[in-house]
Amino acid sequence: MEALKLAYADRDTYYGDPKFVKIPEDTLLSMTYAEERRAQIGHDASLDFLPGKIDGKVGLHPSKADIVRARKIDDILMAHDTTCVDTIDKDGIMFSSTPSGAWLPSVIAGDTGIPLTERAQSFLLVRGSPNELAGGKRPRVTLSPTLVTAPDGKPLFALSTPGGDNQEQSLIQILFNAALFGMNAEQAIEAPRFQTRHLVSSFDNHAMNPGDLLLDDRISPQVMQELSGRGHKIETRPRTNSGAAPVLIRVTPAGVFEEGADPWYNRQMQAW
Repeated sequence: MEALKLAYADRDTYYGDPKFVKIPEDTLLSMTYAEERRAQIGHDASLDFLPGKIDGKVGLHPSKADIVRARKIDDILMAHDTTCVDTIDKDGIMFSSTPSGAWLPSVIAGDTGIPLTERAQSFLLVRGSPNELAGGKRPRVTLSPTLVTAPDGKPLFALSTPGGDNQEQSLIQILFNAALFGMNAEQAIEAPRFQTRHLVSSFDNHAMNPGDLLLDDRISPQVMQELSGRGHKIETRPRTNSGAAPVLIRVTPAGVFEEGADPWYNRQMQAW
């Protein structure tokens, strides 16, 4: 959870359209930087917004006053339009996609019937930010369809999910479940997950919920109590309201294709 907080702080500080800004990806993806950031993780929950230093300096990001002032819009009022498609053929060619961004009410382009995307709301009105609104510029988006291959190029995983700022969080947990913890595709998806909203929201008023930690109600009370004691602001939710609806294709060492999908998503949609 603490690693996610640091990663999102870097996202909210350094990511933007690469045609307009230079993203320090060589530093952000280096082991040296990872070791520096790991040293900032302690036993207790951090309530701070902590982007890392690039060349000794911290980049421009929304101020703490801006973050605190922004009001979080209730999740039930947010758009829930995103879907995902993942497939693999007999030759191992993988495809992953996360179509999104034309939820209603939308502006239609003339008489074409084509709705314009609402993704411009993901821009920031923070002068100098890499994600600052500008003409011809693409906003930083949450969409994160994912392909994983072995060092020799052989396919291993295809996965994606709806969920806004929860996409990367859900996918990395599912990937760990399947790649590190020995679960099959369906087990990896059905396992309880957690989510942080300790980030600058990509939507609505770009609010932040410092220390916020959403936990699946199947997680043991003992674990919840310990996390609460470390300073996390705990909320629980049922498996039918996980904030995501992931799918996963896993290629086993024997070359068998396993597929998994969220069995509770239809109930989640009915609740909305």
